Amino acid sequence: MSRYIVAVSGGVDSVALLHMLTKLPEHELIVAHFDHGIREDSASDAEFVAQLAADHGLPFETVREELGTGTSEEIARTRRYEFLRSLANKYEAKIVTAHHGDDAVETVAINLHRGTGWRGLAVLDSDIVRPLLNKSKKELHAYAQHYGLEWREDSTNSSDAYLRNRLRKQTSELEDDTKRQILALRHQQLDTKQLIDREVSRLVGEGPEYSRYFFAHIPQAVALECLRFISQAKLTRPQLERALLMIKTAGAGTFFEAGSGITLSFTPRNFSL
Repeated sequence: MSRYIVAVSGGVDSVALLHMLTKLPEHELIVAHFDHGIREDSASDAEFVAQLAADHGLPFETVREELGTGTSEEIARTRRYEFLRSLANKYEAKIVTAHHGDDAVETVAINLHRGTGWRGLAVLDSDIVRPLLNKSKKELHAYAQHYGLEWREDSTNSSDAYLRNRLRKQTSELEDDTKRQILALRHQQLDTKQLIDREVSRLVGEGPEYSRYFFAHIPQAVALECLRFISQAKLTRPQLERALLMIKTAGAGTFFEAGSGITLSFTPRNFSL
């Protein structure tokens, strides 16, 4: 039997997801709710999800953090996933979230707005299970209404303080065909990503030492992809560019703090992380 940590915020998407999963008896479900402590009424969301789990006869896990108003979306997301991954380790389970097709379109729009490389289209790709990516927000809302489900509305979803909310107002106006084209491009980029990752793995080998000459003489775009791979994608692009410069110029016996806890050490011919 498969075991899943189901991330439930209390919104219509995650409530619909939980309802769908409870129809699959071969799955063992643990309902998880992360209270950011950003909104004054967020505690009532936790109570709602706790009751929802109880109604389904499912175990419930929650934690509250006082992140406070003004917390960035990135920090809130990071803390949420840290909580979910801690539960995944505790229960030896996979994480399931209610991300849907419109979320994928919004994430692509965010990446394009900020400026992105080719990976900006290959979004929502990880070990997290996202079974609703082929569904639209409209379809999930209709599903919830059909089954008479109740859910909570997050007041911050209408706030212009978050970039995602501002872009959502624009992406929601896109034609359905345009959204389908964006999602098709996402699928293509995911396939491309797998091919590139396999080729990069073949090029760089298993380490722990890597040739400075090799990194200095291949095209920069390729070198950055290779360096990203061996750093386990922990470094930002600016950090990767600085690290690559040090690979080319640093003296033997020196060290470079690349960021995210990664240190490069150099010999005359090689470097290691």
